[in-house]
Amino acid sequence: MAHAVVEWTDNLAAEGFAVKPLLSLIAAAMRDADGVFPPGGIRARGIRLEDYVIADDSGQDAFVNITIRMGAGRSAEFKAAFFGGLFAEVKAHLEPVFERRYLALSMYVDEADEAGSFKHNNIHTRFRKAG
Repeated sequence: MAHAVVEWTDNLAAEGFAVKPLLSLIAAAMRDADGVFPPGGIRARGIRLEDYVIADDSGQDAFVNITIRMGAGRSAEFKAAFFGGLFAEVKAHLEPVFERRYLALSMYVDEADEAGSFKHNNIHTRFRKAG
């Protein structure tokens, strides 16, 4: 399980921001992590925010926030290397936006509590059949 939720402010549309390439970048990084994230459990989705206040509410500012939730069990070393590298890729992807406007980028990584996690997923079956 690895789910990424990208929230972004709607004022980024004027900058030509498209969330789909960013979602694809995140999902590809997870798929390419040497099997650490089962492909059938990868999700990346975006939420365009229309109601928000940033800083002094002047309208000059925008933000992109990425929250990643995954199952427990990855080492601290893996998390630091993988998510540090992913954050660097996301920053590079958004560099053109940073050059044109004020932007806050954040990424948070959480581990799901398995006792409070309920899932039913037959997508994994497709990958087992293909392998």
